[in-house]
Amino acid sequence: MPTHDSFRVHVTKDYLKFSAAHFIAYPGFRERLHGHNYRVSISLHGQLGPQGYVVDFGVVKRIARRLCEHLDEHTLIPARSDCLTVREEGAVVVVRYEDDEFRFPRGDVLLLPIVHTSVEELAQYLAGALRAELRAEGLADLTAIEIGVEESFGQSAIFRQEG
Repeated sequence: MPTHDSFRVHVTKDYLKFSAAHFIAYPGFRERLHGHNYRVSISLHGQLGPQGYVVDFGVVKRIARRLCEHLDEHTLIPARSDCLTVREEGAVVVVRYEDDEFRFPRGDVLLLPIVHTSVEELAQYLAGALRAELRAEGLADLTAIEIGVEESFGQSAIFRQEG
């Protein structure tokens, strides 16, 4: 009879956080530019390895910290938006939504390969980035990754990626 036992390891640390500005925009609606102090949590699912654990916590924490630091203190702009146009003019990033125009110093902006800067899509983005880095470290045997992103107390999204 096959076994369906598995393990889930969970990582949440005080330093798995980032502060960033963003706004949600879709056709006919745009939030005001505002910011959050985001918190990130990670759950990894898999089988127990010969070393006695699913994944080395140290590796996960190192990668997750680096991903959070990459997002920290930026204005997050969705490069795949269905209603924003984004162009670079020298050292300035120009973002247009209908009649509104934002001009940001290039160093203050992070263009992300997502459609919206919602916590749902940020969690999905982080899951993909974490999985890619874990695979690069030779850790490809996970059965699922869950990333939680909290934008404020009581408001969060969790993205789960199988396989």
